[in-house]
Amino acid sequence: MKKFILLLIAVLVIFFVSKNASAEETIIPDTAIRFRVIANSNTVYDQNVKIQVRNLVQNELLSLIKDSTSIENTRNIILEHKEELYDKVSNKLQEIKYDKDFKIDYGFNHFPDKKYKGVTYKEGDYESLVITLGDGNGDNFWCVLFPPLCMLEENDNTSEVEYKFFITELIDKFFN
Repeated sequence: MKKFILLLIAVLVIFFVSKNASAEETIIPDTAIRFRVIANSNTVYDQNVKIQVRNLVQNELLSLIKDSTSIENTRNIILEHKEELYDKVSNKLQEIKYDKDFKIDYGFNHFPDKKYKGVTYKEGDYESLVITLGDGNGDNFWCVLFPPLCMLEENDNTSEVEYKFFITELIDKFFN
């Protein structure tokens, strides 16, 4: 009888897990503000520049919007500090002797499909702050500023999580 119950539970769990795995989950709400930095190319140098710009701007933005509780407030903060952000990026690029142009655009910008942590984010035009370095032909970084998912990613300690498989624990419980 134990084996039959265990088999039934295993079949039900597999059915529900596979059913839920095929449904794509969206964790970015429709009313969100994204942040994106697009590298000039995929050379090591250009990707390193992208990371330096990302770190600089992301840290600035996160300190500016850390207490923001609405999309309107976050939008206003970004717009009020856009020139300041431009100046900081310009100074950083001069400091590292980067010789390409860059642009900062706030508004509705195009994002391609992106699969991240098993979730597909659909292609489309999204409210965002986009920094394009040089020709913008390289890989990019992106995150969500509002709601503040960038901050959650920065504080993500998933490497300390221990994963256990439910079926294995159930089998161990019944047969050990």
